[in-house]
Amino acid sequence: MLTVSNLGITFTQYDQGLRRKQLTVITDLDLTVQAGELVAVVGASGSGKSLLAHALLGILPDNAQLSGTIEFQGAPLTPERCKALRGKAIALIPQSIGYLDPLMTVGRQVQRVGQLNSLPAGSARTLMERTFARYDLPAHTPKAYPFQLSGGMARRVLVSTAVVTPAQLVIADEPTPGLHPDVVAETLNHLRELAQEGRGVILITHDIEAALQIADRVAVFYAGTTVEIADAKDFALGNLRHPYTQALWRSLPQNDFVPVQGNQPSPENLPSGCLYSDRCPWVTAECEQARPELRWVRQGWVRCIHADR
Repeated sequence: MLTVSNLGITFTQYDQGLRRKQLTVITDLDLTVQAGELVAVVGASGSGKSLLAHALLGILPDNAQLSGTIEFQGAPLTPERCKALRGKAIALIPQSIGYLDPLMTVGRQVQRVGQLNSLPAGSARTLMERTFARYDLPAHTPKAYPFQLSGGMARRVLVSTAVVTPAQLVIADEPTPGLHPDVVAETLNHLRELAQEGRGVILITHDIEAALQIADRVAVFYAGTTVEIADAKDFALGNLRHPYTQALWRSLPQNDFVPVQGNQPSPENLPSGCLYSDRCPWVTAECEQARPELRWVRQGWVRCIHADR
């Protein structure tokens, strides 16, 4: 359904003295999503997760330049095609309930999404009511304003905005931070249901533990690149290929609870070789000479020359 190959994103900026500079924040980023599959995209802040979502939706700022290729359903995802598909074939579940209009009832907002997808007003209203009932929202919910809802109810309304579209690809951008564990589990289950309906789902999150509860595969981003794409079961089996992915796994409380030392490199000061080289216990002189290619190792993709050790 979706293939992202060698994606790069560079921003044109101006510093003191109005000198123009190019800041590359994503380089060699790869990802695939199949129909009926939920792929979790994990990584620290600044690793490029949300920028990928913005690129897929065609909402990057005007000073952004893209390289590489993005294909959706077998055809290039051009800016014109992004605009035509956004909110229709490709839907976003935003990370904040602040995306809901505070001056409009939530029922009217979800109904309008249906109408923007060519449904008559009556059919859109029926679909909204059916979707709210599916997510166990009380009968009075359509007439409520966002501030009158609990965090869990508002999150279900945001999921509903994607459900009432015919979207084949759903992007959930950090949908769980700050929520009660019960609401987190509920939200994740709703995303899993969307995949079971045959949609492709991208879950963008920094919470690898939550992602592993529902994901089919996990893509690990670091400093604007894909360092590993693994089946979710590989984590429990210990079949992880990249040292950064292994470090993330060991940092979880139920594992060794060992923090990952150091920081991601700044986009303004990226190393010429492997982006993880200054934090990696496996580093050799060869790692610092060139960026490693993404390669197939033990039934998964990894960007590391030592991954088959």
